[in-house]
Amino acid sequence: MTVTNEEMIVEIKSLDDKGAGRASVWRENEHGNQKKLRLTIPQVLPGEKVRVIVDKPERRRRRAIAEEILETHSERIAPPCPHFERCGGCVWQHWQYRGQLQQKTSHVKEAIEAQGFNPELVADTIGMDEPWHYRNKMEFTFSPEGELGLHEQGNFRKIISLETCLIAGKEMVEAAMEVAKWAKDQKLRGYNKDLHEGLLRHLMVRQSFVTGEMMLALFVTEAPTGQLDGATSDLVKRITAKFPQVKSLMWLENTDWADRTQSEKSHILAGRDFIYDEMDGYRFRLWFDTFFQTNPTQAQKLVELAVAMGEPKQTEKMIDLFCGVGTFSLPFASRVEKLAGIEIVESSIESAQRNALDNGLTNTYFLAKDARKGIDEVLANFGKPELLLLDPPRSGAGGKVMRRIGRSKPERIVYVSCNPDTFATDIKELEPFGYRLEKVQPVDLFPHTVHVECVALLVYTGE
Repeated sequence: MTVTNEEMIVEIKSLDDKGAGRASVWRENEHGNQKKLRLTIPQVLPGEKVRVIVDKPERRRRRAIAEEILETHSERIAPPCPHFERCGGCVWQHWQYRGQLQQKTSHVKEAIEAQGFNPELVADTIGMDEPWHYRNKMEFTFSPEGELGLHEQGNFRKIISLETCLIAGKEMVEAAMEVAKWAKDQKLRGYNKDLHEGLLRHLMVRQSFVTGEMMLALFVTEAPTGQLDGATSDLVKRITAKFPQVKSLMWLENTDWADRTQSEKSHILAGRDFIYDEMDGYRFRLWFDTFFQTNPTQAQKLVELAVAMGEPKQTEKMIDLFCGVGTFSLPFASRVEKLAGIEIVESSIESAQRNALDNGLTNTYFLAKDARKGIDEVLANFGKPELLLLDPPRSGAGGKVMRRIGRSKPERIVYVSCNPDTFATDIKELEPFGYRLEKVQPVDLFPHTVHVECVALLVYTGE
């Protein structure tokens, strides 16, 4: 490694939690003391030697761009997407897919080993046969100039105008590009976050890969009336003529400062306010704010793995914690005597109840309550479950919830995780209650990104 002014040649030692490379260099400051400069370098791979130009190298941490790859990883490939170098949607398109899967397996193993578990319990990550066009939901953003795209990598305020997206369903991209053309033809302004002005904020596109039904939801700052009558009529005409699979065309008012896809007032421009989707043979209604697995192919594998590990029986009671709209609840409900689902989001519980009725399931009970308090209420009214499944958010369930689970002593626990690190710390809380980790199966739901899901089984062995 050599250092010449602000030009440095460094070796990538590892990857960070966002998929970028890590490197470090020791430098001498003006007082003659050695200081370590830690570099974050996107779009590189472990073991590569790269030349970078570092801005303000006297700092302790800097982000740098690889000007030249001097020694290349054997699994480096040319990224197929024309937007890859700037767009923040994917970070690993330059890495052969098998290498991505191996990295994700290593991440899960390292996470559980750090908590004292045997890494050999982790199986190889289940990947996709075709790791492209896998997403059934995308959220695009309008720039202040009215261009539709995704955020620039490392710069949340910059929007990259898109011509394509290789991880979204093909019909979804075509519909999004039609909306982008409509916005440009109508000369509509995008939203400026700094000035809090403009009309168009976001476009959400979701499509069922089973039913084919599609939703287009525009998040805007004004009602679709007055001067916007002509523009909205034109949008309806274009979409209904070119995309008959669009069963929900929504205009959602959002004047909040927060940059989120939320709605204060909803308007149906065409169709209904939801679409139908299916998973594992069960039908679900999806609204614009419904959480549903975004990779249906791999989500089906998650359900199958959870059922296989949990081994539900018709004589058993079950709790589904963080149940959402019932993605796991419905397949399990048909296999147990009765099931209680707990979820803090009331709209999700309403959806879960409706989805259970739509599928003819009458042995379910859904409760809108905080996880820890919900467990107490369910145990009091429902009794001790033989089986418990939890699918918490990325932040994990937390120690209080996990200890409450441990005290309730279900025979088997199936943990579905979207974050190996919080998963590992969560299950550590169960050890004092007599639980043993039996197996962990990682599943890749987000090819070309750092994210990996897991399904794990823990069994009660006695204290």
